[in-house]
Amino acid sequence: MRGASGDGSLKSLLYALLLPPVNLVFVILVGLALLRTFPRLARWLIGVAALLLLVLAMPAVAGTMLCALEGNLPMTPPADKPPGAIVILGAEVNHIVGQPDVTVGRLTLERLRAGAALERKTHLPILVSGGDIGEDSPAVASLMRDTLVQDFQVPVRWTEDKSADTWQNARDSAAILRANGIDSIYVVTHAWHERRALMAFAATGITVTVAPTSLDRPATPIPLDFVPRVTSWETSYYAVHEWIGCAWYALR
Repeated sequence: MRGASGDGSLKSLLYALLLPPVNLVFVILVGLALLRTFPRLARWLIGVAALLLLVLAMPAVAGTMLCALEGNLPMTPPADKPPGAIVILGAEVNHIVGQPDVTVGRLTLERLRAGAALERKTHLPILVSGGDIGEDSPAVASLMRDTLVQDFQVPVRWTEDKSADTWQNARDSAAILRANGIDSIYVVTHAWHERRALMAFAATGITVTVAPTSLDRPATPIPLDFVPRVTSWETSYYAVHEWIGCAWYALR
């Protein structure tokens, strides 16, 4: 999710520049710049980057990387420790062009919709988590709370509005939950983000049952799944971002 103030915007920019497909475009540009001085190296860089761009645009590849994140998630609450609350993790926001207003973005809205449905089913209290996005903008969690209350008619018990990333989402939310005697929760986010959220909450000792917005369907091995599509670059971006995040959290 987007972090606090300018640091969050800088982090989002760095992610966009350093992850595929944008980073591979930069590699191709470097290769073109080196064609005269180091032609063999330049052709190798251009060829490899172009091939990776093509492969990552294939639904079969992008979908496989994403779905691999979603296997073996704890989706059934433990019988001896049922969840006592629902935690919804924030994602992106939308800035309305020409207006000062800020609203929750598509990913955040999908998580709120899933969280609202879970609240109606379980009647558990909700905690929304997401920090500041800029000096003149409300925290993501504040926008999430307002959307749940106004658009879904679902109450929000707690608002965690200081965290800058998933690790801090878990740490700061756990502090609020423990202060209220809760040590088992549902975590609502996208299925491809649940594994990293699990790793973050594991460090807090809170028991987590995942409640993803939906599980992605694995790509079927048909020729059409190997035809490149622009939308698959976005899928590949999320997949690579999450796998790197999981590796980093494992080291932490």
